[in-house]
Amino acid sequence: MSSVLFTGARLFRGIDDEVIDPAAVWVDGELIRWAGPERDLPAMPDDVTRVPLGGAFVMPGMTESHAHLSYSNSGPFELDRTPVELSMINAVDNARRMLASGFTSAVSFGGVHRIDVHLRDAIDAGRIPGPRLLASGRDVGGTASNADLHPDHFRPQLEGLGMVVDGPWAVRQAVRTLRKSGGDVIKIFLDGENFSAHAPPGELTYRDEEVDAAVDEAHRRNMRVCCHARSAAAVKQAVRFGVDFIGHANYLDDEALDLLKRHRDRLVVGPAIAWEMQLLARHDELGIPARVVSEKGYHEEVAATVRSVRRLREAGVRVLIGGDYGLNITPHGTYAKDLEYFVDLFGMSPADALLCATRDGGAAMDPSGMLGTLEAGKLADLVIVHGDPLADIRILQDHARIKTVIKGGQAYRGLLSRPWRVADPIELAAQDEKPPADLHAAR
Repeated sequence: MSSVLFTGARLFRGIDDEVIDPAAVWVDGELIRWAGPERDLPAMPDDVTRVPLGGAFVMPGMTESHAHLSYSNSGPFELDRTPVELSMINAVDNARRMLASGFTSAVSFGGVHRIDVHLRDAIDAGRIPGPRLLASGRDVGGTASNADLHPDHFRPQLEGLGMVVDGPWAVRQAVRTLRKSGGDVIKIFLDGENFSAHAPPGELTYRDEEVDAAVDEAHRRNMRVCCHARSAAAVKQAVRFGVDFIGHANYLDDEALDLLKRHRDRLVVGPAIAWEMQLLARHDELGIPARVVSEKGYHEEVAATVRSVRRLREAGVRVLIGGDYGLNITPHGTYAKDLEYFVDLFGMSPADALLCATRDGGAAMDPSGMLGTLEAGKLADLVIVHGDPLADIRILQDHARIKTVIKGGQAYRGLLSRPWRVADPIELAAQDEKPPADLHAAR
């Protein structure tokens, strides 16, 4: 789009919980020139295309803060089994699906091979549709960490998934390798999973000097660091050594909470609760009996996460949506399910959940302040929705209700059809078909 004025919108700017109705948004090139009440519109140039929205809900593009775009909807114990060629094809499809879901930005929390980097570059070059992507590479972890998946007597080809490295200088070399490959962010494992016999939550798998080396080397090279940290001990290690994105943080003690509060301006936490919730609901699909799930403590992990998120919010720590989508029980395209968890599980209002996805996610993705809210001078990343997510947050799980996704002033429609297409202002002005009666068809 060159210069387009959207009118007749119900506008959620993502600054706070305010909705402006009727509102207008002026997109000029890749930037927003104005967003606010229609009555306050400034004078418009003659060449601006006017697009009436008829009361559609307009919101900022969301950020998926724990993305695994190169995961191929496989089982959680089979992430390294998909051939690289198929993983790349799947990743292209996953990027399109993420954008179609209203997520215009994503922070990679680890991937396979070097797919993220090439995916990011293809998206940036306009060759394929997808979100803005902070690209990662292979996970980094020590021997007997969650990155060290297979027993010693069985050694399949592992070059696609985890980098198992021990000692500060080996960790630095791994970071340098990922930087050489073009990565923006590295992902390190500080503890593990309840299912892991050798790396459960609370058993730290890197020593302090190894974490210090990873973060120092990454920050020296203008990379950012995300980590898997379920326990209070792992969270404290992450905060003390400067990790930027803390994943999970299920179990917090007072010391961990105090550290997070004191450093809340420089870090964010993503609980990534979808894995636990879908494991409890769909364990049979993984061949895991309910008894085993319970014995491994996943019911308590959910309860602990609910308590931790409440305390994080009270402490003013930014909590982001996103996490571990790309497994067979959390497939790509279902990212907006996190919003439902934030409302129903964590007790947030729909507006607060959207602020986590838009304002706070955008600020974490781009600290320069160009993303996350609909304000003059910011990048034009917005989503036009049939229906009101503030009345029913589950609407955003229904792709049929996501009318148009705009990223950097480029409007996309029909991303889940073949062929997908870039929309022009004339098409945007056309009347849409009546939305489906079933609000939750995509659930």
